[in-house]
Formats: sequence, C-alpha cells, structure tokens
Amino acid sequence: MGAGAWGTALARVLADAGNDVALWARRPELAAEINATHRNTSYLGETELPGTIRATADPAEALASACTVLLAVPSQRLRENLQQWKGLIGDDATLVSLAKGIELDTLMRMSQVIIAVTGADAGRVAVVTGPNLASEIAAEQPAATVVACNDSGRAVTLQRALATGYFRPYTNSDVIGAEVGGACKNVIALATGMAAGVGLGENTVAAIITRGLAEIMRLGIALGAQPATLAGLAGVGDLVATCTSPHSRNRTFGERLGRGGTMESALEAAGGHVAEGVTSCESVLSLASSYDVEMPLTDAVHRVCHRGLSVDEAVALLLGRSTKPE
Repeated sequence: MGAGAWGTALARVLADAGNDVALWARRPELAAEINATHRNTSYLGETELPGTIRATADPAEALASACTVLLAVPSQRLRENLQQWKGLIGDDATLVSLAKGIELDTLMRMSQVIIAVTGADAGRVAVVTGPNLASEIAAEQPAATVVACNDSGRAVTLQRALATGYFRPYTNSDVIGAEVGGACKNVIALATGMAAGVGLGENTVAAIITRGLAEIMRLGIALGAQPATLAGLAGVGDLVATCTSPHSRNRTFGERLGRGGTMESALEAAGGHVAEGVTSCESVLSLASSYDVEMPLTDAVHRVCHRGLSVDEAVALLLGRSTKPE
C-alpha cells in the first residue's frame, strides 16, 4: 500500500520471490503507468518491474483477499490512511510497517499506530527495516533486511515471502529496537549531510555516525529494545547506509542545508519531498525528553530544521559541550 520508491522496490522483491502482488498507488495515473509500461518513472526511473505486479488506485481492489498487507505510506500519513483501509483488511492478515518514524502528536511507533487504528493483536504486526536503499534493491544489488515480529511463525512466513537471490531477510523478535533504529537514523543522516555540506571530512562523519548510534541506543534501551538489535542491520546497518549514500534523501537534504540553503530551497530542490528526518527529529526529541534521554545530535538537527540555527552554529554548539567519558 504505497507506490513510492520503497513500496515499489519491495513489490518487485515480492514478485521476484513468486508472490501474487497488488500495488496500491494514490494517483490513478501512476497505477496506469506501472500497468502499461512496467515502470514507475516518478520514483524509480527506468527500472523495469515484473509484469506480474498489478497496480491499482482502488484500495478495495488492492486489499481484496490479501494475506499480507505492507504499509509503505509516510509515517505521518499512516494513521489517516489506515483509518480508511481498516475495514478492507482481512481479520487475520499480517500487517507490515515499512515506514520509519515516530508519530508527532502521539509519539507512537508505527506498529503502535497500526494496533491502535486496526485493533489488531500485536502478533499480527511486523516491521521490515534495514540498510535498504530502494534504488539499489530495485536494481537487484545484494541487500539484507530485518523482519521483526513477536510472532515467530508470521516472521518466518514473511521472511520466506521476501527471500530472493539478491534480498536476504533475517528474523528478529525485537520490534521496538527495529523501529527505534529506523526512526532515528534519518535524523543522524541529516547531521552527516550538514557536516559534508559545510565541507567537513570523514573524521567528522565517522564521529557523527558513532555518537549518533550512542544516542539511538540510549533511547532504544530506555524503550525496552535489545542492544544487539541496534548493533545489527536494523541499527548500525541502516545508519551507515543512510548516512553515507548519495541516494539517501536525508543525507542529501542535510547537505543542501550545510551549503547554506534554507529549508524552503532544500525542499524545492528535493521536488517537494520532505526528508523524513526533518519531521522525525521533532518527534524523536519529544519522545527522548519524555524518557529523560539526552540526544544532543538530534537536538542540534532539530534546532537547524525548526529553530533557525545555522549549521555552523550547530557544530560550534556540539563542540562546545563539556568533555566526559565515552
């Protein structure tokens, strides 16, 4: 449900793994393009998609008889979409979150939003997350991911549905850790982009990634996550990919800000697509505050994106913090 880059790329993985796939697109013209040309030029360029993917702009058609529903809409739009779809979803369908974020008003993780809106048992809700840049997966470059669900049977079923020669899923029961890693890494990617934009080098980027991971682990552990999850694909893996890749929307957005661009100009250059980390830094910081968890990098990104602080001022603020043991 969602024909953006990630939703379309994962639809391709599912089709390549031999599944019957319906892909819901919000715009009817996009669904028509996918069906007619087997391409989604708005999000994946000229990448050819399997002809077995059936696109539609009708949610009832997409959800009819679906045993697994993958939710690929932006995190801040998930609730409103689910409220429209919940009556169309089968009573035993597995609900899979592909969105990475914390809901602004409620500070809920995406799995919590799914449970709250649909009334589904927690065992029916899974999360797919990891170092998964959509363009590379669509090009069949080798990648690994995490399927997190506290029902081991559903996790294994979803794992098998996603397994292809180029896409390797691992199961994990730690839904909290998987979601915290996915939500927070976009914020740290903005920070690494800002650093690169002002001309800082690899030492700085490595420090931001490492200290960013420390922030993510502090928050995750406070919420009940397992440290091993955040040291794996859903944490370190996703963080490294998003912080270092030129294909990362969050890193690229941060670079534009680091080069002196305004939020408005960065948004315009991104074709009107807001980087998830811009919104997530606000909700992640609020969530951390409610658990008395210190996240200085996230705070600095928030000040740049929402309080008018310049990137140079943010760097000075971070370097001026009191020294302490690692």
